Amino acid sequence: MSDPLHIVCPHCDAVNRVAQARLGDKPTCGKCSQPLFTAHPVDVSSERFNKHISRSDIPVLVDFWAAWCGPCKMMAPAYAQAAQRLEPNVRLLKVDTEASQDLAARFGIRSIPTLALFAGGREVARQAGAMDAGSIVAWTQQAAARAG
Repeated sequence: MSDPLHIVCPHCDAVNRVAQARLGDKPTCGKCSQPLFTAHPVDVSSERFNKHISRSDIPVLVDFWAAWCGPCKMMAPAYAQAAQRLEPNVRLLKVDTEASQDLAARFGIRSIPTLALFAGGREVARQAGAMDAGSIVAWTQQAAARAG
């Protein structure tokens, strides 16, 4: 039997322990009783970002974007579709680089949209430029497999 995974709630940011075999069973948060997976990307601030990256045992895909960015707006629906296909094995976050300039600087985000995949608290892959849903899913699955 595998050890439980730590999953950060997308609603209240509580850290939950979920058996890996139960990820697909629509687990809910032990603190707020909301679903742990919503099949939608989660908009996060710097503080929430840090908790999701450092405490999640599943890979975390981050879309660094800005409201003024045309390609970012074009990719948003594809990113939402990718969330439906990648959860519960990957958490998808969105970071507004204008609102969280500290994160953009910390990770050296030079162009947007930029996707970054985190595993074990560290960045393991990065891809700049808008992609369709199928490309996002394929790239994420390949990068997660390489990360181990």
